[in-house]
Amino acid sequence: MTRTGGGRKHKASGRRRSAGEETGEGSPDDALVLIRAAVTELAKLAQRHNFAVLDHLLAMARLEADEQLRARSRRKLS
Repeated sequence: MTRTGGGRKHKASGRRRSAGEETGEGSPDDALVLIRAAVTELAKLAQRHNFAVLDHLLAMARLEADEQLRARSRRKLS
C-alpha cells in the first residue's frame, strides 16, 4: 500500500494573511469600488430594458457600496 500526502510539511511564516491577500482581490476599498462600478453598469442595463424592480435593487446596492466606502474613510481619518 502506498502513502499519499507524505513528505515534509512547510513551516508557517508566522504572518497571517487577510482574505484579500489569499485570493489576490486587493483591499476591501478596492472591492467596494469594483462592486459599485459593476452595479452601476448593471443598473444602466436594467433601465435600458425597463426592468424597474432590478433597477431599484441595483440602485440600493450602489447606495450601500457608497455608504460602506464613506464609513471606511471616516474610520481611516480617526
